[in-house]
Amino acid sequence: MRLAVIPARGGSKRIPRKNIRPFVGLPMIAWSIRAAIESGCFERIIVSTDDAEIAEVGREYGAETPFVRPAVLSDDHTGTIPVIAHAVRWQDENGPTAQEVCCIYATAPFIRAADIRRGLYVLDDSGADYAFSVTSYPFPIQRALRLTPERRVEMLQPEHFNTRSQDLEEAWHDAGQFYWGKAKAWLTGTPLFGPASAPVPLPRHRVQDIDTSEDWKRAELMFKAAVDTGVKASIQNDPR
Repeated sequence: MRLAVIPARGGSKRIPRKNIRPFVGLPMIAWSIRAAIESGCFERIIVSTDDAEIAEVGREYGAETPFVRPAVLSDDHTGTIPVIAHAVRWQDENGPTAQEVCCIYATAPFIRAADIRRGLYVLDDSGADYAFSVTSYPFPIQRALRLTPERRVEMLQPEHFNTRSQDLEEAWHDAGQFYWGKAKAWLTGTPLFGPASAPVPLPRHRVQDIDTSEDWKRAELMFKAAVDTGVKASIQNDPR
């Protein structure tokens, strides 16, 4: 069976109650649950949380909360893989056994059902252990700068001072939306960022990390602008 796991612990510090704070009319986590349901990929959609209020919101919007995430997996230092592995073990113990498991972040309001389906196709077609969303950097990272303790500026890679931007290799980063994986990869702790993973590229305008109040405001403006310009279907629903 195919399982979706949405990690959503209750201890967010930079933006309190981030997972269920209203975002353009819905609790943030509701956008992820909605996309998972609309994708049609899953026999089960589970919210993994240690928080009763988050669990209630998850159920309200169509997810299941069949267990309480242990405190040992709910602190600031626990990574994604152990959390998903815990959910996979629970599913295996309670049946049926999961074969393909998708971690969907609770704070990904730009996620699309169509991209989730595309990620499943990439996972199956590539033979990789994982397939996850990525997007490109808007500026060549080889020309990045650092600020020195003396409040001066220097290049991280000064050898590229005279290299034309178009001659530099394009760089990509994790889009922070979804991570398809074979159940065995989650259970054995196979690293996400490595040769076992295949990319699912997304356009930059549909990727927004939300860690600060400024990020939140920008994301809402981007979301509303997309709706206003007729791209609502590409964000909220899958028209195909």
